Amino acid sequence: MEYICELKNISKRFHTINNETKAIDDISFKVKKGEIVSIVGPSGSGKSTVLSLIAGLEEPSEGEVIVNTNSIGFMFQKDQLYEWRNVYKNCLLGLEVKNMDNDENKIKVKKMLEKYGLTNFKKHYPSQLSGGMRQRAALVRTLAIEPDLLLLDEPFSALDYQTRLAIGDEVGTILRNEKISTILVTHDIPEAVSISDRVIVFTERPAKIKKEYEIKFDECHGERTPMKCRNTLTFGEYFRNIWRDLDVEKEE
Repeated sequence: MEYICELKNISKRFHTINNETKAIDDISFKVKKGEIVSIVGPSGSGKSTVLSLIAGLEEPSEGEVIVNTNSIGFMFQKDQLYEWRNVYKNCLLGLEVKNMDNDENKIKVKKMLEKYGLTNFKKHYPSQLSGGMRQRAALVRTLAIEPDLLLLDEPFSALDYQTRLAIGDEVGTILRNEKISTILVTHDIPEAVSISDRVIVFTERPAKIKKEYEIKFDECHGERTPMKCRNTLTFGEYFRNIWRDLDVEKEE
């Protein structure tokens, strides 16, 4: 079995002048190539910190992070589009940074814009787009560099519910069809269950792994999309179990 990344006994502490805060406590998990893994947990439980450790933006206090690629795409809660660049030029940004903005890749970006319904908006600026369109543009920019590992930090949280459902369904289908190794951090249990192959549940800070779920939807008969998953009995069972694990009512 080939793994795209592995966390071995990871702990992370943050220091201030007066004290020390332990965000993550002895976490270990692996992500297989082509697998979609979601991390859910209470607010402030260190989910985003895990993504930062995998991306190399932070160093663990203890343990080891092994990432078997140098090609990582990272999508944040905010789309991070530059307001002074139109959609097409925003989507080229990652390629420009890597000095990969050749004619072949420019054609590829134009095809991606067409695939994701943005061709007619490629000359528009971010301020002229809906939230869903902005997130599509951010996804095109991220996927244009062809990352081996995609890190998603609540990328749909700022969208209204209906748009979030639609975009989540689109993105989940794209990731599965293109077999992109993905780690998604989210507060949304239905989103995690419908998109993922596996869901990891964190405890409150300092985060430990409370439970892991292998997500399978036999009812979809091999034609799995997030929306189809939501319409199955199995979906409800996963939702109730993870809801209990998170003890949401107690948290509220």
